[in-house]
Amino acid sequence: MHVGIAGIGIYIPPQRMTAGDLAARTGVPEDVIAQKFGVKSKPVAGPDDSTADMGYKAARKAIEEAKIRAEDIDLVIWCGAQHKDYPCWLAGLNVANRLGAVKAWSFDMEAMCGSMMAALDLAKSLMLTRDDLETVLLVSGYRNNDLIDLSNPQTRFMMDIGSGGSACVLKKNLGRNVVLASAFRGDGSLSEMCVVPVLGSKKWPPSAEDATNPYFVVPDEEAFKKKLGEVTMPNFYTVIRESMKKSGFGEKDIGYLAILHFKKSAHDAVLAELGLKPEQSTYLDEYGHIGQNDQLLSITLGLAANKIHDGSVIVLVGAGLGFVWAATTVRWGPWNE
Repeated sequence: MHVGIAGIGIYIPPQRMTAGDLAARTGVPEDVIAQKFGVKSKPVAGPDDSTADMGYKAARKAIEEAKIRAEDIDLVIWCGAQHKDYPCWLAGLNVANRLGAVKAWSFDMEAMCGSMMAALDLAKSLMLTRDDLETVLLVSGYRNNDLIDLSNPQTRFMMDIGSGGSACVLKKNLGRNVVLASAFRGDGSLSEMCVVPVLGSKKWPPSAEDATNPYFVVPDEEAFKKKLGEVTMPNFYTVIRESMKKSGFGEKDIGYLAILHFKKSAHDAVLAELGLKPEQSTYLDEYGHIGQNDQLLSITLGLAANKIHDGSVIVLVGAGLGFVWAATTVRWGPWNE
């Protein structure tokens, strides 16, 4: 048995912030934002683009591409952001109901920006061990840019964060686009180094001031940067190589790297480490970082640009604040077991 990706859907809000807009808000020169931070522009959610709504719009496209009916879906897994329409709320059930997925059950899960890979691995495991799961929908929405104070120099490294939604339909024994092995690494010593310190149970009830400052902060910027600099790139390389090895491939077999958006020098360093050419990935400088949606967006853009072909070995890779590093290998095109 195997699990394949039957359809992918992407939703990008129409509103955008350009490098010039970000420069005006941050004081960082426009050319530095465009070249070093790698953000020429990024989509940002409007008032009608709630987190769940963006996921719903992406899900409709994924269902259409998969050529299935919503009634065929057995399970909806929300793997989008915690910053949802309401606190203590299941976005996946909301999306399932709006789609008309009348027989689907649902749950929400979160590995921050590693969530799509975690969801792919979790869904595959469930589908291969349960006889009542033939079709599963993964759905994500993300607008954590709401939680970034662009005037705060400590969190300026997060200025690339934007908004969007993504979804994919998984089918058991599809015969193509097979989800293979995943790999993960975690480091909880970073868990409180970059947080939104208000509106959570640790500081409840919120004060009037808290309600006006719902933004990420870095309590010890020097320690955070030092720790992250020590562990992040090695962990990226580890999960990529481990995912490929578990899937029966070597790193030289990578055909396309669907990697999250981060600064251009880091993107180039990953390609160089793995011996990949620029055309074997897509740098998301017209989108910025849309959380756990980056990987499916990259695959969609890669297919449109003819960078991905039948037989391509794709590695989806990202990292979630807190910190978790995640990679999943997919063999694109027809599959013969």
